[in-house]
Amino acid sequence: MTSIDLTSVAGAFGAAFVLSVLLVPACRWLADRTGAVAHPRNDRWHRTTIPLLGGVAIAVAALLAAIGSGTAREVPVLIATALIIFVVGLTDDIIHLKPFTKLIAQIALAATLVYFDYSLYWLESRLLDNLLTIVWVVGLTNAFNLLDNMDGLCGGTALIVSVTLMFGLMTGASRESAGPEIAYLAMLAGAVAGFLVYNFPPASIFMGDSGALMLGFSLAALTLSNDGVRGSRSDVVSVIAGPVFVLLIPIFDTTLVTVLRLLAGRSPAVGGRDHSSHRLVAIGLSERSAVFVLWTLAAVGGAVGLTIRGATQGFTVLVGGLFIIALCLFAMLLARVRVYDAPAAARADNVTPIPDEFMHKKRVIEVLLDFCAIAAAYYAANQYYFDPDAYLRNAEVFYGSLPIVVAFQLVAFFTVGVYRGAWHLFKLSDALPMMAGVVVAATAALAVMWVLYGPVVDQPIVMAYYSAALLGLMVLSRATLGPLTRLIP
Repeated sequence: MTSIDLTSVAGAFGAAFVLSVLLVPACRWLADRTGAVAHPRNDRWHRTTIPLLGGVAIAVAALLAAIGSGTAREVPVLIATALIIFVVGLTDDIIHLKPFTKLIAQIALAATLVYFDYSLYWLESRLLDNLLTIVWVVGLTNAFNLLDNMDGLCGGTALIVSVTLMFGLMTGASRESAGPEIAYLAMLAGAVAGFLVYNFPPASIFMGDSGALMLGFSLAALTLSNDGVRGSRSDVVSVIAGPVFVLLIPIFDTTLVTVLRLLAGRSPAVGGRDHSSHRLVAIGLSERSAVFVLWTLAAVGGAVGLTIRGATQGFTVLVGGLFIIALCLFAMLLARVRVYDAPAAARADNVTPIPDEFMHKKRVIEVLLDFCAIAAAYYAANQYYFDPDAYLRNAEVFYGSLPIVVAFQLVAFFTVGVYRGAWHLFKLSDALPMMAGVVVAATAALAVMWVLYGPVVDQPIVMAYYSAALLGLMVLSRATLGPLTRLIP
């Protein structure tokens, strides 16, 4: 399905909508029978037990529509990665995965997108742009997950973002080649709209992590491009600002919550009733009104993003600047709302602004630190082994293999047990699983590279340098930062 006429778009939306409307009651019944429900908790907003698995209806409706229309054959990478992140979220809804486990999966899937040339193309440096793309995808995936904190909020925002991105593609210069992406966005929008019939406040079902992660990841992936045009172009401000404004409400809410929790001495990694929606209710709005306010801001952000894409840079700065100023004032208003029952600020003599509870969530920190170490070690190994001319000749192999190395390495570390045990009790014997993980990942990545690029004589030596460098960075980080965390009161 490559046509972008309104009839085709409406058909894609309608098919997914009908499937979703029919599937949600079945998923609600299944959730009740299997115990996949969300119980009331102090850090959650809902007051009654609500079935989860609404995300199953969203994902199945969108994916069935994509398969039936042939769209899945035209964007197989987008469909496959969305399916995998959906399975990760569904697993979390049922057996509750640890945050670092989900983070590893997100990074590996984002790296998969980069390998298949989906990137932001904001920076001239291909290495930095690839890394920024992974951060963008993982960040937005979690932003939508955090936004799922009040009836209809995440689903409605996802619907607005889907329609805005779809309209942007339909009116853009690359609309003729973006047919499959437009169709997929229409299917996502239809599936979410069908779910909102049951999730509109008061909700009778939640989407759960399966829906939030799938929507966040898919929408982040659909902001990427594979046109190969990097950030040196003259309209770079518009190119960057467009998707940022379209997705500004998830970004805004995540940033606001993170900053205010840190300032209050609370952990950003622990849920709470202190999101933008909760603060709006605290100042007197009803739940529906709070959701409508944020939907409106999402729609305005989408309109600003679309305006910026087709405007001059002077107009871009004016329009974007005014909206950012308005959001900053809005953030200042929300920040003044008291949502914590008791202050949990760190002691006055605490020398770090990062709260103690957050520092004990070391697994997420470990994964992020290892992600940086893997990229740095592989880059350093290539730079050390090749002279400048040879490095340039090998550039395509390096950039093509970097996401493979990152994904394989994190999965290998998880598999061999690097993320078990206590980080602050690091012993030299803990280097053994690290070494095993490095060897397994390097061997597997090398095998894949030989299949993709042929037997390259230099690559085993580069991987040997990489393995040594990464192992050294791993041991150094654990041996140094582990004891430092024990100094925090």
